[in-house]
Amino acid sequence: MAHGVIRAAPPESLRERARLTLQYLKYLPRTFSLVRESSRAFAAGMIALLIGQAALPAAMAWVGKLIVDAVVAAARGGDPAQRWQVLRLVALEAGLMAVSTAMSRGQALLRDLMRASLGNHVNTLILEKAATLELRHFEDADFYDKMQNARREASIRPLSMALETASLLQQLLILASYAVLLARLSPWSVLLIVAASVPSFIAEARFSGESFRLNTWRAPEGRRQNYLEWILTRDSHVKEVKLFDLAPLVLRRYRALFEKFYAEDRSLALRKGAAGLALGFVSLTAFYGAYAFMAVRAAMGAITLGDLTLYLSVFRQGQTAIQSALASIGSLYEDGLFMSNLFAYLDIGTGGELPRRMPPLAPAHARAQEIVFRDVSFRYPGTDKWVLRGVSLRLAAGEKMALVGENGAGKSTLIKLLMRLYDPSEGSILYGGTDLRDMDVRDLRDRIGVLFQDFVRYQWTARENVGIGWVPALEDRARVERAIEDGGARSVIEQLPQKIDTMLGGWFEEGHELSGGQWQKIALARAFMRDSEVLVLDEPTASLDAEAEHELFIRLQQLAADRTAILISHRFSTVRRADRIAVLQEGRVEELGTHEELLARNGRYAHLFRLQASGYVS
Repeated sequence: MAHGVIRAAPPESLRERARLTLQYLKYLPRTFSLVRESSRAFAAGMIALLIGQAALPAAMAWVGKLIVDAVVAAARGGDPAQRWQVLRLVALEAGLMAVSTAMSRGQALLRDLMRASLGNHVNTLILEKAATLELRHFEDADFYDKMQNARREASIRPLSMALETASLLQQLLILASYAVLLARLSPWSVLLIVAASVPSFIAEARFSGESFRLNTWRAPEGRRQNYLEWILTRDSHVKEVKLFDLAPLVLRRYRALFEKFYAEDRSLALRKGAAGLALGFVSLTAFYGAYAFMAVRAAMGAITLGDLTLYLSVFRQGQTAIQSALASIGSLYEDGLFMSNLFAYLDIGTGGELPRRMPPLAPAHARAQEIVFRDVSFRYPGTDKWVLRGVSLRLAAGEKMALVGENGAGKSTLIKLLMRLYDPSEGSILYGGTDLRDMDVRDLRDRIGVLFQDFVRYQWTARENVGIGWVPALEDRARVERAIEDGGARSVIEQLPQKIDTMLGGWFEEGHELSGGQWQKIALARAFMRDSEVLVLDEPTASLDAEAEHELFIRLQQLAADRTAILISHRFSTVRRADRIAVLQEGRVEELGTHEELLARNGRYAHLFRLQASGYVS
């Protein structure tokens, strides 16, 4: 699979599982770096509390033994001093318990604070990474799977991995202190509790791996399920959902995916529960076998009643500590699997080139640059179909060129290449004599003002919807107002209740929804926010009526006088005003010339023009 999406089969042997666990532990240093970056003080406090708590269980068990022996001695001897000793020991145990309780509460508090801090930090890293990726990544299904897998649990897994590692060290310290106490009474019991806990660890690690792979494999189907939810819950879809009565169909497909997921989860849960029950009986048998042996020794007087109490307490707690340690190892295996997704996503390459910036031009629009497409061919990654083939075009500085052709002819792809959303598969594009691949991408895009056909309708204020066309001037109300005038959106703004401060769209409170034509005027004003050298308009009049279209192009001729402009449109009443018209057919430039020249040639452009003209007069 592309991008290395994890789809490996479950390891069969314990040796292979141990190898993979060690392999995934390589993510520990990077994980601890994430924890340190997000909450250094919290992490230090958590480690201190974990180490402090490691010393308490053995101490409390030993004090408990002393209490039992002191009680027996006081009952036999009747000495008041012995009774006071019992009270002092009980007070000591109460103090240790109070310290343990305070540390536990402190751990819970720090865990919650670290979870919030680290979760926000990791999600921010994921979004920052998304901001550096190119369009080709977002049009790749495997990339979406990788991003979904990274986002699904990455906000909690780094903390889990760090805490499980600390917990493992804590349990090992506890076990070391328990081993000292148990070896004094029965050295073989240390081996017994270890042997009784290993099967549970093996089962836990196996089911953790299966759970991870199950969720990883689901990523494509999970996207389908999310898409079905989107269809039924978004305002952009509701009209057709109602008109075509799509709800039963969508719900049927949604339930089918849900039932499939539930069946897989149910099977895993049942197998995990059955294994846990069987291994629980193994652990229980080991405990009571040891209990019986030590009880007989106490009855024979070989050990004191306090020793028996100590043994039972330490044996039970030691068994729990070993199971906790082994569970931590199993969790580290599972956490490592998920962290591999996060780091695989964060490590996606974006090219690594070191482009140069062109000399700054001021004012930008007064220095339009020549644009040359030199034998450009392109096909999208992962496909063999050529979208563009051998395209050569030259736009003189300040020229207005229209691109026409059927859907899929390659018009919008040319714009994507000009903006370096993709690079040509073959050939080159020169801007002011410089190959685009040698230019700084941000510098290039700052020189181009664009209105996309599928422009975004941001659920923000009108001022923000226009102002984001040039983010550095977002707070410059005078510039926003000028862009509104230039884009012909003044009539839209004047109808809004709070003018440019009105929230647009219907997603949030006090949102004001616009018509398609009104949204298009707002988007056009956005394109005029930047003092660009090139103006690209992709179907700028698709939602406008004839009068608004006429007004728009009179304005464009005035505002784009010093700029190079590229216009994509299916309306020949619009494109005829261009200096030259390029007709694209199946990824090639079939015709090139002025409106009059192309009509005189009586080729494809003339045919399409007459077809559209006949539609107006019929």
